[in-house]
Amino acid sequence: MKNLWTTNAQAILWVLLSTGIFALIFASGKFAAGSASVVQINLLRTIGGFICLSIIVAFLGNGLRSYRSKRPVSHFLRAVLGSAGSVAMIYAQTDMPTVDATAMGLLYVVFVLILGMVVFHERIGRKQWTGILLCCIGAVGIMMSRGAFENFDTAYLLPAGGAVLGAALFAVEGLLIKHLAAHDRPMVLLIHVNIFAILLLAVPAYFYWKPLPLQDMLMYAALGPVGVFAQYCTIRGYGMADISIVGPVDYSWLIFAALIGWYFGEIPTWGVAAGAALIAVGGIVLATVKPAREKQPVLELQ
Repeated sequence: MKNLWTTNAQAILWVLLSTGIFALIFASGKFAAGSASVVQINLLRTIGGFICLSIIVAFLGNGLRSYRSKRPVSHFLRAVLGSAGSVAMIYAQTDMPTVDATAMGLLYVVFVLILGMVVFHERIGRKQWTGILLCCIGAVGIMMSRGAFENFDTAYLLPAGGAVLGAALFAVEGLLIKHLAAHDRPMVLLIHVNIFAILLLAVPAYFYWKPLPLQDMLMYAALGPVGVFAQYCTIRGYGMADISIVGPVDYSWLIFAALIGWYFGEIPTWGVAAGAALIAVGGIVLATVKPAREKQPVLELQ
Protein backbone atom coordinates (compact mmCIF):
# COMPACT_ATOMS: atom_id res chain seq x y z
CA MET A 1 0.00 0.00 0.00
CA LYS A 2 2.89 2.33 0.79
CA ASN A 3 4.16 2.09 -2.80
CA LEU A 4 0.79 3.29 -4.07
CA TRP A 5 0.91 6.39 -1.90
CA THR A 6 2.90 8.49 -4.36
CA THR A 7 3.06 12.26 -4.42
CA ASN A 8 0.43 11.98 -7.18
CA ALA A 9 -2.04 10.63 -4.62
CA GLN A 10 -1.24 13.42 -2.20
CA ALA A 11 -1.57 16.01 -4.98
CA ILE A 12 -4.98 14.63 -5.96
CA LEU A 13 -6.25 14.90 -2.38
CA TRP A 14 -5.11 18.52 -2.18
CA VAL A 15 -6.84 19.41 -5.47
CA LEU A 16 -9.97 17.44 -4.52
CA LEU A 17 -10.24 19.48 -1.34
CA SER A 18 -9.77 22.76 -3.21
CA THR A 19 -12.37 21.73 -5.81
CA GLY A 20 -14.99 21.09 -3.14
CA ILE A 21 -14.34 24.44 -1.47
CA PHE A 22 -14.40 26.39 -4.73
CA ALA A 23 -17.65 24.66 -5.74
CA LEU A 24 -19.26 26.28 -2.70
CA ILE A 25 -17.66 29.64 -3.44
CA PHE A 26 -18.82 29.61 -7.07
CA ALA A 27 -22.36 28.79 -5.91
CA SER A 28 -22.36 31.85 -3.63
CA GLY A 29 -24.30 33.79 -6.27
CA LYS A 30 -27.18 31.35 -5.90
CA PHE A 31 -27.14 31.71 -2.12
CA ALA A 32 -27.12 35.49 -2.55
CA ALA A 33 -30.30 35.24 -4.68
CA GLY A 34 -29.55 38.52 -6.43
CA SER A 35 -29.03 40.53 -3.23
CA ALA A 36 -25.38 41.18 -4.13
CA SER A 37 -23.56 41.60 -7.45
CA VAL A 38 -21.00 39.04 -8.62
CA VAL A 39 -18.03 41.45 -8.46
CA GLN A 40 -19.23 42.64 -5.05
CA ILE A 41 -19.14 39.09 -3.69
CA ASN A 42 -15.68 38.53 -5.14
CA LEU A 43 -14.30 41.81 -3.76
CA LEU A 44 -15.61 41.12 -0.25
CA ARG A 45 -14.20 37.58 -0.44
CA THR A 46 -10.81 38.87 -1.55
CA ILE A 47 -10.71 41.53 1.17
CA GLY A 48 -11.53 38.85 3.72
CA GLY A 49 -8.73 36.72 2.31
CA PHE A 50 -6.22 39.56 2.55
CA ILE A 51 -7.19 40.27 6.17
CA CYS A 52 -6.67 36.58 6.94
CA LEU A 53 -3.24 36.58 5.28
CA SER A 54 -2.26 39.80 7.07
CA ILE A 55 -3.04 38.18 10.41
CA ILE A 56 -0.88 35.17 9.46
CA VAL A 57 1.97 37.47 8.38
CA ALA A 58 1.72 39.42 11.66
CA PHE A 59 1.76 36.16 13.62
CA LEU A 60 4.85 34.93 11.74
CA GLY A 61 6.53 38.29 12.29
CA ASN A 62 8.21 38.51 8.88
CA GLY A 63 6.45 41.53 7.40
CA LEU A 64 4.86 41.78 3.95
CA ARG A 65 8.13 42.88 2.31
CA SER A 66 9.66 39.45 2.93
CA TYR A 67 7.04 37.98 0.59
CA ARG A 68 7.98 40.03 -2.46
CA SER A 69 8.39 37.99 -5.64
CA LYS A 70 10.81 38.44 -8.49
CA ARG A 71 7.92 37.61 -10.84
CA PRO A 72 5.30 40.31 -10.09
CA VAL A 73 4.03 40.37 -13.69
CA SER A 74 3.25 36.65 -13.61
CA HIS A 75 1.47 37.06 -10.28
CA PHE A 76 -0.53 39.99 -11.64
CA LEU A 77 -1.53 38.03 -14.73
CA ARG A 78 -2.59 35.11 -12.54
CA ALA A 79 -4.74 37.50 -10.46
CA VAL A 80 -6.36 38.87 -13.64
CA LEU A 81 -7.15 35.37 -14.88
CA GLY A 82 -8.39 34.10 -11.50
CA SER A 83 -10.55 37.15 -10.75
CA ALA A 84 -12.10 37.21 -14.22
CA GLY A 85 -12.64 33.45 -14.14
CA SER A 86 -14.34 33.61 -10.73
CA VAL A 87 -16.64 36.42 -11.85
CA ALA A 88 -17.52 34.51 -15.05
CA MET A 89 -18.27 31.26 -13.20
CA ILE A 90 -20.35 32.86 -10.43
CA TYR A 91 -22.29 34.79 -13.07
CA ALA A 92 -22.91 31.59 -15.07
CA GLN A 93 -24.08 29.58 -12.04
CA THR A 94 -26.32 32.44 -10.90
CA ASP A 95 -28.19 32.84 -14.21
CA MET A 96 -28.46 29.23 -15.42
CA PRO A 97 -28.91 25.74 -13.86
CA THR A 98 -25.99 24.74 -11.62
CA VAL A 99 -25.27 21.44 -13.38
CA ASP A 100 -25.39 23.00 -16.86
CA ALA A 101 -22.98 25.76 -15.87
CA THR A 102 -20.68 23.30 -14.13
CA ALA A 103 -20.68 20.97 -17.14
CA MET A 104 -19.55 23.78 -19.42
CA GLY A 105 -17.04 24.99 -16.85
CA LEU A 106 -15.44 21.56 -16.85
CA LEU A 107 -14.12 22.24 -20.34
CA TYR A 108 -11.31 23.50 -18.11
CA VAL A 109 -10.02 19.93 -17.89
CA VAL A 110 -9.77 19.63 -21.68
CA PHE A 111 -8.08 23.02 -21.95
CA VAL A 112 -5.59 22.32 -19.17
CA LEU A 113 -4.60 18.88 -20.52
CA ILE A 114 -3.90 20.36 -23.95
CA LEU A 115 -1.91 23.24 -22.45
CA GLY A 116 0.02 20.84 -20.22
CA MET A 117 1.12 18.78 -23.19
CA VAL A 118 1.98 21.84 -25.32
CA VAL A 119 3.65 24.06 -22.71
CA PHE A 120 5.19 21.57 -20.26
CA HIS A 121 5.63 18.73 -22.79
CA GLU A 122 3.89 16.30 -20.44
CA ARG A 123 3.58 12.75 -21.70
CA ILE A 124 0.37 10.93 -20.88
CA GLY A 125 0.78 7.17 -20.49
CA ARG A 126 -1.78 4.39 -20.93
CA LYS A 127 -2.66 4.27 -17.23
CA GLN A 128 -3.17 8.04 -17.12
CA TRP A 129 -5.43 7.91 -20.20
CA THR A 130 -7.46 5.18 -18.47
CA GLY A 131 -7.97 7.35 -15.40
CA ILE A 132 -8.79 10.41 -17.50
CA LEU A 133 -11.33 8.51 -19.61
CA LEU A 134 -13.02 7.05 -16.52
CA CYS A 135 -13.35 10.57 -15.11
CA CYS A 136 -14.74 11.83 -18.45
CA ILE A 137 -17.29 9.01 -18.74
CA GLY A 138 -18.38 9.58 -15.15
CA ALA A 139 -18.76 13.32 -15.79
CA VAL A 140 -20.83 12.73 -18.95
CA GLY A 141 -22.98 10.23 -17.02
CA ILE A 142 -23.72 12.77 -14.31
CA MET A 143 -24.56 15.49 -16.83
CA MET A 144 -26.90 13.21 -18.79
CA SER A 145 -28.65 11.89 -15.69
CA ARG A 146 -29.19 15.41 -14.40
CA GLY A 147 -30.74 16.40 -17.72
CA ALA A 148 -28.03 18.88 -18.57
CA PHE A 149 -29.01 21.10 -21.50
CA GLU A 150 -32.45 19.42 -21.86
CA ASN A 151 -34.15 22.70 -21.04
CA PHE A 152 -31.47 24.93 -22.45
CA ASP A 153 -32.99 28.33 -23.08
CA THR A 154 -31.70 31.03 -25.42
CA ALA A 155 -31.52 33.23 -22.31
CA TYR A 156 -28.71 30.93 -21.14
CA LEU A 157 -26.43 31.79 -24.09
CA LEU A 158 -24.70 34.68 -22.32
CA PRO A 159 -24.10 32.87 -18.98
CA ALA A 160 -23.05 29.76 -20.94
CA GLY A 161 -20.45 31.86 -22.71
CA GLY A 162 -19.34 33.04 -19.28
CA ALA A 163 -18.88 29.42 -18.14
CA VAL A 164 -16.72 28.56 -21.17
CA LEU A 165 -14.71 31.76 -20.75
CA GLY A 166 -14.21 30.97 -17.07
CA ALA A 167 -12.96 27.49 -17.96
CA ALA A 168 -10.41 28.88 -20.41
CA LEU A 169 -9.20 31.52 -17.94
CA PHE A 170 -8.81 28.95 -15.15
CA ALA A 171 -6.86 26.64 -17.47
CA VAL A 172 -4.27 29.32 -18.24
CA GLU A 173 -4.22 30.28 -14.55
CA GLY A 174 -3.50 26.63 -13.73
CA LEU A 175 -0.36 26.75 -15.87
CA LEU A 176 0.76 29.93 -14.12
CA ILE A 177 0.14 28.37 -10.71
CA LYS A 178 2.28 25.39 -11.67
CA HIS A 179 5.02 27.69 -12.95
CA LEU A 180 4.96 29.99 -9.92
CA ALA A 181 4.72 27.12 -7.42
CA ALA A 182 8.08 25.89 -8.68
CA HIS A 183 9.75 29.23 -7.90
CA ASP A 184 7.87 30.93 -5.02
CA ARG A 185 6.60 29.80 -1.65
CA PRO A 186 2.82 29.22 -1.26
CA MET A 187 2.46 32.30 0.97
CA VAL A 188 4.05 34.48 -1.72
CA LEU A 189 1.50 33.30 -4.28
CA LEU A 190 -1.42 33.81 -1.89
CA ILE A 191 -0.47 37.35 -0.86
CA HIS A 192 0.22 38.54 -4.41
CA VAL A 193 -3.00 37.16 -5.89
CA ASN A 194 -5.14 38.67 -3.11
CA ILE A 195 -3.57 42.13 -3.31
CA PHE A 196 -3.81 42.25 -7.09
CA ALA A 197 -7.38 40.90 -7.03
CA ILE A 198 -8.53 43.67 -4.67
CA LEU A 199 -7.06 46.30 -7.01
CA LEU A 200 -8.68 44.68 -10.05
CA LEU A 201 -12.14 44.25 -8.50
CA ALA A 202 -12.42 47.56 -6.63
CA VAL A 203 -13.55 49.71 -9.59
CA PRO A 204 -16.13 47.32 -11.13
CA ALA A 205 -17.47 46.53 -7.64
CA TYR A 206 -17.97 50.26 -7.04
CA PHE A 207 -20.17 50.59 -10.12
CA TYR A 208 -22.15 47.40 -9.42
CA TRP A 209 -22.37 47.82 -5.64
CA LYS A 210 -25.68 46.97 -3.96
CA PRO A 211 -26.51 48.04 -0.40
CA LEU A 212 -26.04 45.10 1.94
CA PRO A 213 -26.69 44.50 5.64
CA LEU A 214 -23.50 44.29 7.70
CA GLN A 215 -24.28 40.63 8.42
CA ASP A 216 -24.26 39.76 4.71
CA MET A 217 -21.05 41.71 4.10
CA LEU A 218 -19.33 39.82 6.91
CA MET A 219 -20.65 36.54 5.51
CA TYR A 220 -19.12 37.19 2.07
CA ALA A 221 -15.90 38.44 3.65
CA ALA A 222 -15.80 35.18 5.62
CA LEU A 223 -15.46 33.38 2.29
CA GLY A 224 -12.00 34.98 2.10
CA PRO A 225 -10.17 32.74 4.60
CA VAL A 226 -11.98 29.76 3.08
CA GLY A 227 -10.86 30.82 -0.39
CA VAL A 228 -7.29 31.34 0.84
CA PHE A 229 -7.20 27.78 2.14
CA ALA A 230 -8.64 26.52 -1.17
CA GLN A 231 -5.96 28.42 -3.09
CA TYR A 232 -3.30 26.93 -0.84
CA CYS A 233 -4.64 23.44 -1.57
CA THR A 234 -4.50 24.16 -5.31
CA ILE A 235 -0.91 25.45 -5.07
CA ARG A 236 0.16 22.38 -3.11
CA GLY A 237 -1.49 19.98 -5.54
CA TYR A 238 -0.23 21.65 -8.73
CA GLY A 239 3.26 21.91 -7.30
CA MET A 240 3.43 18.19 -6.55
CA ALA A 241 2.20 16.55 -9.77
CA ASP A 242 1.82 17.00 -13.52
CA ILE A 243 -1.25 18.84 -14.79
CA SER A 244 -2.33 15.67 -16.62
CA ILE A 245 -2.67 14.06 -13.17
CA VAL A 246 -4.39 16.79 -11.17
CA GLY A 247 -6.43 18.36 -14.00
CA PRO A 248 -9.01 15.54 -14.35
CA VAL A 249 -9.66 15.70 -10.59
CA ASP A 250 -11.76 18.78 -11.28
CA TYR A 251 -14.45 16.48 -12.68
CA SER A 252 -15.30 15.93 -9.02
CA TRP A 253 -16.73 19.44 -9.31
CA LEU A 254 -19.86 17.81 -10.78
CA ILE A 255 -20.29 15.74 -7.63
CA PHE A 256 -20.06 18.80 -5.42
CA ALA A 257 -22.37 20.71 -7.78
CA ALA A 258 -24.94 17.90 -7.52
CA LEU A 259 -24.82 18.12 -3.72
CA ILE A 260 -25.27 21.90 -3.87
CA GLY A 261 -28.10 21.45 -6.37
CA TRP A 262 -29.70 18.99 -3.92
CA TYR A 263 -29.79 21.81 -1.37
CA PHE A 264 -31.77 23.85 -3.91
CA GLY A 265 -34.21 20.99 -4.52
CA GLU A 266 -32.44 19.24 -7.43
CA ILE A 267 -32.71 15.59 -6.33
CA PRO A 268 -29.66 13.39 -7.21
CA THR A 269 -30.33 10.33 -9.39
CA TRP A 270 -28.76 6.88 -9.66
CA GLY A 271 -26.92 8.22 -12.70
CA VAL A 272 -25.24 10.79 -10.47
CA ALA A 273 -24.18 8.02 -8.07
CA ALA A 274 -22.80 5.86 -10.91
CA GLY A 275 -20.99 8.81 -12.48
CA ALA A 276 -19.53 9.78 -9.13
CA ALA A 277 -18.28 6.22 -8.66
CA LEU A 278 -16.54 6.29 -12.07
CA ILE A 279 -14.91 9.62 -11.28
CA ALA A 280 -13.72 8.18 -7.97
CA VAL A 281 -12.26 5.10 -9.69
CA GLY A 282 -10.59 7.32 -12.29
CA GLY A 283 -9.11 9.42 -9.51
CA ILE A 284 -7.75 6.30 -7.78
CA VAL A 285 -6.16 5.14 -11.05
CA LEU A 286 -4.48 8.53 -11.49
CA ALA A 287 -3.38 8.53 -7.85
CA THR A 288 -1.52 5.24 -8.33
CA VAL A 289 0.40 6.46 -11.40
CA LYS A 290 4.03 6.58 -10.36
CA PRO A 291 5.59 9.88 -11.47
CA ALA A 292 8.73 9.84 -13.58
CA ARG A 293 10.45 11.46 -10.61
CA GLU A 294 8.98 12.04 -7.20
CA LYS A 295 8.45 15.73 -6.52
CA GLN A 296 9.05 17.00 -3.03
CA PRO A 297 5.95 18.73 -1.64
CA VAL A 298 6.33 22.32 -0.52
CA LEU A 299 5.59 22.04 3.19
CA GLU A 300 6.39 25.50 4.50
CA LEU A 301 3.65 28.09 4.59
CA GLN A 302 6.13 30.94 5.04
